[in-house]
Amino acid sequence: MKKLIAISMLLVVLLSACGAQTPATPTPDVLATANAAAATMIAQTQAAIPTATQVPPTETPTQTPPPTPTFVLPPTSSIPTLPPTQPPANNANQCNGMLDVGASGATTPVMFKNDTKYPVTLTIGLSQPNAFGQCGMISRAIGKNGSTQVDVPTTGKGPCYWITAIIDPGGKNSKYVYGPASCINGDDKWDLVVTMDKVKVVTP
Repeated sequence: MKKLIAISMLLVVLLSACGAQTPATPTPDVLATANAAAATMIAQTQAAIPTATQVPPTETPTQTPPPTPTFVLPPTSSIPTLPPTQPPANNANQCNGMLDVGASGATTPVMFKNDTKYPVTLTIGLSQPNAFGQCGMISRAIGKNGSTQVDVPTTGKGPCYWITAIIDPGGKNSKYVYGPASCINGDDKWDLVVTMDKVKVVTP
């Protein structure tokens, strides 16, 4: 801008000088020279102005999804095979009920005896199914010094009967006594005798 002002002042000076020596109207040669000088100065000024540098457009990054992993199963022979789950030998719910004597095959006569002066409840039972798939309890209430005969399914090779009795002294704490595990078999009568200390098993 300062250069343009300087050029204008130069033109005014030239024209004034020419006006002092010649008529007021400048000659074509003077005008042509002044115009050419002004054009040159303007061109140089425009060339000196720095050109704005265009910023190239920013490329939008393209996200490439990672490759999906491929899972390969091992050969069948290398996969361990788990053994089948076996059901428990003792079904607590089944064996907590009464033993089905009629569905358990042959029986052996057993005498339940009470050798105490109090009422007792004598109970025997199988905690695992027998050969017929039956288990459970056989229970009898026996008065003091009383007895009752019960047909008990034979056990064969097992499982054997557990034996327990509850003595009820009346108004006092009940007492529990126990007998040995017994595999009851045969046609002859067995005796289970409740005493104040235990249940005796008398074999034929």
